[in-house]
Amino acid sequence: MTDTDNVLDQAANWLGDGKGVALATVIGTWGSSPRPVGSQLAVDDKGAFVGSVSGGCIEGAVVGEALAAIGDGKVRILDFGVTNEQAWEVGLACGGNIRIFVERAEDHAEITRLATEKPLATVTDLSDGNRGFVTPSDISGDLSLDDDIVAKARNALRDDRSGVHEAGDGELFVHVHNPPLRLFVVGAVHIAQTLVPMARLAGFNITVADPRGAFATEDRFPETTLSVEWPDDALNEFAPDTRSAIVTLTHDPKLDDPALEVALKSDAFYIGSLGSRRTHASRLERLTEAGFTEQDTARINAPIGLDLGSASPAEIAVSVLAQIIAAKHGKLGPE
Repeated sequence: MTDTDNVLDQAANWLGDGKGVALATVIGTWGSSPRPVGSQLAVDDKGAFVGSVSGGCIEGAVVGEALAAIGDGKVRILDFGVTNEQAWEVGLACGGNIRIFVERAEDHAEITRLATEKPLATVTDLSDGNRGFVTPSDISGDLSLDDDIVAKARNALRDDRSGVHEAGDGELFVHVHNPPLRLFVVGAVHIAQTLVPMARLAGFNITVADPRGAFATEDRFPETTLSVEWPDDALNEFAPDTRSAIVTLTHDPKLDDPALEVALKSDAFYIGSLGSRRTHASRLERLTEAGFTEQDTARINAPIGLDLGSASPAEIAVSVLAQIIAAKHGKLGPE
């Protein structure tokens, strides 16, 4: 669960208890900012609040404006300059600017939807707070959305990038609500020991599967979900979706191939396999014999990783994560 989910859950609880509630959302930042665009803070009518829009340096002023919004129902756009001194207090090297949208939250069902339905992008008219909803396959809500903003909202979902867009004489804020990114690693090998902590820092929830018990251990992969089931069984349980990346690193067809067969039937946005071109050619022959087409197997990135001239396990891990990130943002072109 993300910080934003917690904020929205609390907002829904307050609304369910009959309290007045306002939401404050970061819609723009310039320079150094303690909280990214899309960060939220919820305030009830007694001044209690959860979440953060600045790490502490402007929260008091935002809470005051949120209470005013609860009282009069009007939306507000707040612009704050964070001084260097304030920035130092919250651990930043220098100051910057933060732009915040404040609105009264009244629709319990809508807030609950925002906390639970993913992937979902909201498109909010910053002049009045009217809102539309965009998913990969559907459009709904009170705000009329043209094809251009729908495309921008879906690109924002793909890229995990909330932001403001010009629309005629006004502005629309696209706010992304995505499930967590996930990475499934077949093979608790040396490369994986470097890849896992890097991917965690990049925002992935990670599962490492290796039936060889001495490999997938807490000592080698601390704070990581581990599976000692056969990789295909573990991957079926993992249930990869469009927010999932899958890598196979064992070099052992008995482990990698069954996992790839599951991966190729899934909606995973990235599939990669370690091995030389010769190794991959043999892999493709086996997968073809298993009934997969050339179009199916073209989804496998192999040899795995961007061509950075990587040699050491750590360098290979960097190239793999870079390729995963490129795939996530639609930046992997034809070979």
